[in-house]
Amino acid sequence: MNPFFAYLFRLRFIRRWSLMRNVMPENVAEHSFHVALLTHALCTIGSEVFKKEVPVERAVTMALFHDATEVITGDIPSPVKHHNPRISKGFHEIESLAAERMSEMIPEALRQSYRPLINHAESDVYRWVKGADLLDGYLKCVSEISAGNREFAVAKEDLKKRLDGLDMPEVDYFLEHFAPSFHQTLDEISEPMYKTNMADS
Repeated sequence: MNPFFAYLFRLRFIRRWSLMRNVMPENVAEHSFHVALLTHALCTIGSEVFKKEVPVERAVTMALFHDATEVITGDIPSPVKHHNPRISKGFHEIESLAAERMSEMIPEALRQSYRPLINHAESDVYRWVKGADLLDGYLKCVSEISAGNREFAVAKEDLKKRLDGLDMPEVDYFLEHFAPSFHQTLDEISEPMYKTNMADS
């Protein structure tokens, strides 16, 4: 009996944004799925729009596992994590220990495949995941503010600055073409499709 995947499935019990009042609660499993979607989007934009050679499948796989260690550490809120360099360094040490513990759970025959996903390095591939991770946080803030929750106003501005600092044209493309819809209601985002269907009937 091996508990590795049982641990991963418990990511749905880890709540994100725990210091904030949430209109729409979110868990780490949901976040990981969103980050995988956004990683695929950014990689595809990079490949198709900016004609870059992008390892799409590898990046998306890394995205699925990027917060796996939080099943042990929990989600440490960003204001706590980045409060000062000592706390940040301590968190990275805890994260490394959690990654090592999870890696030891993996059967030897599978360890070579899964260990790099748990012990991810800040590589050229991981930068796509990092961009998607920040983008998902930003979109969460946009959705909360659009629902009337000003609790996320400062976090939104902070995340926007961090996104701008990435200097990734793929992120800028997403923010221009896709992000505005996150301000809208279901009726508003459905309206163009409804008009198209009416015109075709």
